[in-house]
Amino acid sequence: MGVENRRFAAHLFCSATQFSADREMRKIPNNGNLKMTKVAYPLGLFICLFIYVAYIKWHWASATQAFFSITEVASGARRGQQAHSPPGTAARGHEVFYGIMFDAGSTGTRVHIFQFTRQPGETPTLTHETFKALKPGLSAYADDVEKSTSGIQELLDVAKQDIPFDFWKATPLVLKATAGLRLLPGEKAQKLLQKVKEVFKASPFLVGEDCVSIMNGTDEGVSAWITVNFLTGSLKTPGRNSVGMLDLGGGSTQITFLPRVEDTLQTSPPGYLTSLQMFNRTYKLYSYSYLGLGLMSARLAILGGMEGKPAEDGKELVSPCLSPGFTGEWEHAEITYRISGQKAVVNLHALCASRISEILQNKVHRTEEVKDVDFYAFSYYYDLAANVGLIDVEKGGSLVVGDFDIAAKYVCRTAETRPQGNPFLCMDLTYISLLLQEFGFPENKVLKLTRKINNVETSWALGAIFHYIDSLNRQKSPAL
Repeated sequence: MGVENRRFAAHLFCSATQFSADREMRKIPNNGNLKMTKVAYPLGLFICLFIYVAYIKWHWASATQAFFSITEVASGARRGQQAHSPPGTAARGHEVFYGIMFDAGSTGTRVHIFQFTRQPGETPTLTHETFKALKPGLSAYADDVEKSTSGIQELLDVAKQDIPFDFWKATPLVLKATAGLRLLPGEKAQKLLQKVKEVFKASPFLVGEDCVSIMNGTDEGVSAWITVNFLTGSLKTPGRNSVGMLDLGGGSTQITFLPRVEDTLQTSPPGYLTSLQMFNRTYKLYSYSYLGLGLMSARLAILGGMEGKPAEDGKELVSPCLSPGFTGEWEHAEITYRISGQKAVVNLHALCASRISEILQNKVHRTEEVKDVDFYAFSYYYDLAANVGLIDVEKGGSLVVGDFDIAAKYVCRTAETRPQGNPFLCMDLTYISLLLQEFGFPENKVLKLTRKINNVETSWALGAIFHYIDSLNRQKSPAL
């Protein structure tokens, strides 16, 4: 029954009681009037008062219940909106913030939108990532930079949809270009970057003067190291051993780890050590990028070709690392090469290993400490290991360095008698095996190969935006 209905019923009952008392008084002779007046009126008033008190009590209980119900709903709404609290505020003690990183690679442009939370005085935690990729890469628009804007704007719209409006002005927006723009002539690359910067400046996000840039190989390695150590918890726990990072791309390969042995710091060549400041700590990292030793560039060198140059007079490139009698074509950096294997090879693996050793000679710095550091390996390390069944294709796994050598010998021996689906498999596996040995890894060294840690992609983009945000915070609070 509604409030108004209950109020009306109480009023109606009191009126009826009063009417009944009046009726009874009219029926009684005059000599009883005084007696009935003394009884009926107080009785009627008492009944009315009782009903009114009962009504007030019920109404107060209903109002109190409604108040607590509304309060509970409001609290639930605040909990539901915890991730969308205005910048600079804390919901249940958590600070929430976002970062946007564009990865402008050679084959496509990708946007990573990261959401972080942080308890006061603690290391941030990644709570969500949104990812979207578009093809082709920015370098495809080198001759018509205006066409690059639509794709950038489309990815910015994804960020607008993913990040609450109140956070836009406080969310840093950054683009890092890798191999594709590195290979362009300097003037063309700068025009593309300038156009992207114009689009960024027109966006509602936080854009600095350094919002677009071309990464060098060392930055890429350091950013990947940050990602891995953040996801494994090494950056959160003081005193916990960090892990190293191995990345094998198409044009270059990187190795990065945190030395714990003084001899490593003393004997490293110039350019191999870099300082990194994160979370009020300074890390002296061993990090180097070997340009030209990525898998695709190494293939070309093993075949006898020159980077960026067609074979002289279109001649065929012959290699001891290809199946005997194999002939075909291979495209690299928009140049097509005619390739073939040597005739009548007795020991394909031995000949191939000898050729690769020549390519790697005096190219790689060896450090003894790597055998005592836990390492994660990515990109082509992962792909080739999965290709020959050394790890699970989806989940990854662990292996020892010697597994690459065993797989290489088996594949090369098989390739002597019948062509492989991938004519480069013998070459690629042998190259990886010898490269790891040149780095100083013993055959029994365990490597972890994965694409995700705690269900998060092990991309350098996370480490790069993390470092950028940390740098902004240091600029705001230099004393901290």
